[in-house]
Amino acid sequence: MKQLLSYNKNILKKHNIFLIGPMGAGKSTIGRQLANQLNMEFFDSDQEIETRTGANISWVFDVEGEVRFRDREEKIINELTKKQGIILATGGGSIKSSITRNNLATRGLVIYLTTTIEKQLIRTQHDKRRPLLRTSSISENVRELLEILAKERNPLYEEIADISISTDEQNIRIVVNKIIIFRNQSTI
Repeated sequence: MKQLLSYNKNILKKHNIFLIGPMGAGKSTIGRQLANQLNMEFFDSDQEIETRTGANISWVFDVEGEVRFRDREEKIINELTKKQGIILATGGGSIKSSITRNNLATRGLVIYLTTTIEKQLIRTQHDKRRPLLRTSSISENVRELLEILAKERNPLYEEIADISISTDEQNIRIVVNKIIIFRNQSTI
């Protein structure tokens, strides 16, 4: 994690906040609330892909395959992170790209929203839109998949995070307030 430094409020008013973490951590929900609180524009990289392709994420993932989907995701995140004064919720696997990790780390404050496998299972159990979960319908298979993804991705999230915040036992307002407090105490 990066060291906390003093801050310049004028810079912070214009700067970006990027939310990373696994599926079911609450990136989109928290991002929307955070954007409302800070009067900033909110983007969700998955929603941007859906808007630009005219299809849902699962369909794009199925048709293009993961490699081409990740290329598309990388380009969209590159474009969005060049904007100023935004909140961006990223897809859980977006950090697999070293280019995306670099863009996130150098263009804004990176908040890693953490959650347990148990909470992920609860939060995603009825979600048919997540391409990686659609292939695993039995709960044990989903648990195993989430554990594999956590082992692969958690070190990548930690690598670029300015701060990690658990979303497991906290309501959205508390998490949003923690992010705002951290933002106000930090230089980006």
